[in-house]
Amino acid sequence: MIYLSLLQADASGIMSFLPIIAIVAVMYFFMLRPQMKRQKEETAFRSALEKGMRVVTIGGIHGKVLEINDTTVLIESENTKLRVERSAVSKELSAQFQAKEKK
Repeated sequence: MIYLSLLQADASGIMSFLPIIAIVAVMYFFMLRPQMKRQKEETAFRSALEKGMRVVTIGGIHGKVLEINDTTVLIESENTKLRVERSAVSKELSAQFQAKEKK
């Protein structure tokens, strides 16, 4: 009889943690995993930058890539040359910019 009540107590203890486990799983699949995927895509885009590409920086500067170094990119924008970090080039904004250009 005592053994049966201990089993029931253990089962109810585990059942009380199921909602917390479910919340963590939902947060992982709906928040963390897509963010990690987006970061991988951004990193791949920045490593694939080439001379002549039309890009947009995170600050909103539109320009053409003139030179690429290890950590920086030289961009020409309206007869002005700017050196920015590679991390300042946005994949999402560049995709929107190129879509508008094609229209």
